[in-house]
Amino acid sequence: MVTPQQVLEELKKVRYPGFTRDIVSFGMVKDVEVGSTGVNVILAPTTARQDVIRQIREAVTAAVTQMPGVTAVNVTLIEPEQPVRRMQQGPAGVPGVHHVLAVASGKGGVGKSTVAVNLALALTALGKRVGLLDCDVYGPSVPLMLGLHERPKWTDERCIVPLEKFGLKVISLGVFIDDRTPIIWRGPMINKLLTQFLREVEWGELDFLVLDLPPGTGDAQLTIAQQVPLSGGVIVTTPQHVALLDVKRSVTMFQQVNAPVLGVIENMSYHICSGCGERAEIFGHGGGQEMAKQFHVPFLGEIPLVGDIREASDTGKPIVVAQPDHPQSQAFRAIAERILTEIANRPSDELPTIH
Repeated sequence: MVTPQQVLEELKKVRYPGFTRDIVSFGMVKDVEVGSTGVNVILAPTTARQDVIRQIREAVTAAVTQMPGVTAVNVTLIEPEQPVRRMQQGPAGVPGVHHVLAVASGKGGVGKSTVAVNLALALTALGKRVGLLDCDVYGPSVPLMLGLHERPKWTDERCIVPLEKFGLKVISLGVFIDDRTPIIWRGPMINKLLTQFLREVEWGELDFLVLDLPPGTGDAQLTIAQQVPLSGGVIVTTPQHVALLDVKRSVTMFQQVNAPVLGVIENMSYHICSGCGERAEIFGHGGGQEMAKQFHVPFLGEIPLVGDIREASDTGKPIVVAQPDHPQSQAFRAIAERILTEIANRPSDELPTIH
């Protein structure tokens, strides 16, 4: 007969649907009982969604059944903890922040940080009070894009005062460390840092706090989902059809935390030759719009592959600020306007606002 510890080790291979972490680290497995009649696994669901609970239950049964010596498997569910409801009602909101907007991507290399920075600046240009939190601990690129070099200060209450640039309030791990310092951290350290950035930064009154999430669906995304009620998520992708699976993961992630997907942005959509003016669809075209249609979410717009965007980011003055009349600046502004429209059109009970 197997031992409870052996069963627990096997359950660490069962992934929570839509995430890369397992159900054990997610806190769902409360107890494992091994007896003459078989194995009883006691789960406390972290969601009220019956389809997700069913998937987990089936995966647990399949994983334990295949273990040598196991004759029967029973999965017992105890009262759901419903963390999302607590997030919306309890202290999980960031004081003074009305909406938390997450910018995500299923994989790296799609220009997500460039989109997040320019989108935040476009919201500012539309008269909104905006903060930008760089959640990418391993590759914090926001300081370079905004030309941030100074260190943040601290209040007498030991709160971090965010840096301000181009009307944005900004915090990133990159402003605390040297650009040559490698970040070799495990999950708990990342969770602690992001919690500090959410809870111990003097954000003040903001209409939007834009989160530049790291690519994928790992520890940082889980921490954010558990710490704040998201008003919505924006998914950045590239035109290739192969990126479809990555978008699906991102959509599923937001669904798991009951955050509406406000839309999909197709970055690097096409390239206009500076010499001849010909349009070249280097990575294909239309993939983002097709993905949005397939997953029944809005398509917010497309951003071409333009050298001006890269050069502006490299010099620390994003294109929305450096060239506000540039066609691509106008594209970011149009996307920001569509996001505002999406939020305004959502039922009030679907979009938590924090005051």
